[in-house]
Amino acid sequence: MTARKPAPPAPALTVGIEFALNLLSGLRRRGIDGSELLREAGIPDEALHQPGARIATIQLAQLLRALIERHDDEVLGMLSRPSKRGSFALQVRAGIAAPTLEQAIRHIAHVFRLLHDDLSLVLVREGQDLAGVALDFHRAEAASHPHLHELVLRVYWRLFAWLVGGQLPVVRFDFAYARPSYSEGYGPIFPAPWRFEAARSAMWFQAGRLQLPVCRDEQALRAFMADVPVQVILPRRDAGTSGRVRSHLQRTQPLWPDLVRTAQALHMSPSTLQRRLAAEGSSFQALKDQLRREVAIYRLHTSDTPLAKLAIELGFSDTAAFQRAFKHWTGLPPGAYRQGR
Repeated sequence: MTARKPAPPAPALTVGIEFALNLLSGLRRRGIDGSELLREAGIPDEALHQPGARIATIQLAQLLRALIERHDDEVLGMLSRPSKRGSFALQVRAGIAAPTLEQAIRHIAHVFRLLHDDLSLVLVREGQDLAGVALDFHRAEAASHPHLHELVLRVYWRLFAWLVGGQLPVVRFDFAYARPSYSEGYGPIFPAPWRFEAARSAMWFQAGRLQLPVCRDEQALRAFMADVPVQVILPRRDAGTSGRVRSHLQRTQPLWPDLVRTAQALHMSPSTLQRRLAAEGSSFQALKDQLRREVAIYRLHTSDTPLAKLAIELGFSDTAAFQRAFKHWTGLPPGAYRQGR
């Protein structure tokens, strides 16, 4: 019997360096540099000045944990008064005491309002089909801070999803600010269609999900709170159809099958696969490019594989095509990226 070839090791999911700098932005507004915390999270100083630099998402979670522990502020200096460690746990505990997601959101929003003066979480509706949670700002300074919008939307979406078992597909994310230059990196953090310059920042999901039962208890809460940065910051590699596609592409490297062959392997039609990915705010090509980008960055950082060979491994027709794609992904040609590692 021929031994099955093992799948290549999965490279770490990556995000743009901007997301690490965004976590520091509140403290830097208060005159605290925070660069030493970047180094503690394994983020080199050189990456801060390298256009298109990317870091592993686990480093982002490590940075968030270090910031909270060092400064005893769960909102990272982004609000007018700090939110001491334990404040988020109070909100989570209020959520698990509710019978349904709707009641959990209301309980959490109530505690949030007791803790913070600058903004509120508001349960909102759009027509008959959509419900959402919007950010209602009470102070202009906080509203002008896009990174605060990003942090609150990401953290509370993941919290609400965790309360009902881990899945709460978002139909759309609204952002009450202009599209940032690094928005291409929103994909893993906000995996749904985006609308910028909206009236207010919000997450939207099917209204029927408000009646989902809360299925967490005190034991689950303790496990969740033991590793909150990972729970709320890291994209879920294995979630839904997108996760199945990523896993299949990972296993079949370096073949990089197309949409049709991937759909066959997942026992569905290409149109069904496209529809399910669209419902998760993704597409087959986007997932394929994300994984190829992660593999490319991983290989450039950890090996001296010639670019021509790497292009073949990534499924490109030639080195020039790989170089064009990599420059589009990161802003740098792969040779320059490798030199800067």
